[in-house]
Amino acid sequence: QVQLVESGGGLVQAGGSLRLSCAVSGRTFGSYAMGWFRQAPGKEREFVASITWSGDTTYYADSVKGRSTISRDNGKRTVDLQMTSLKHDDTAVYYCAAKFGLLTTNGPGVGFGSWGQGTQVTVSS
Repeated sequence: QVQLVESGGGLVQAGGSLRLSCAVSGRTFGSYAMGWFRQAPGKEREFVASITWSGDTTYYADSVKGRSTISRDNGKRTVDLQMTSLKHDDTAVYYCAAKFGLLTTNGPGVGFGSWGQGTQVTVSS
């Protein structure tokens, strides 16, 4: 089991950039694939990006592809999401999540069992 704490959210103007970070505690961080999800007001939570335990493979939702980069530092036990060219539609609570085992099992955006509390990102238009 891992515990996740997000940081880095805030208010940013459209076209701007933001870097979210997730601090992970727990003994087996290296056994987990990691991901970022978001939930906008009145909408269901959706997949944003995910990364394998080794960091060598990443996946992105079409809505953020080309504008976002997920990365991890297993030594520092962190997972980051760098977002650029932010749009109003990116406004949401962003959640860090962990998936034990292979990221690709049942798909790179499903099967995440551990979640952080979320961090609010607001993009002003």
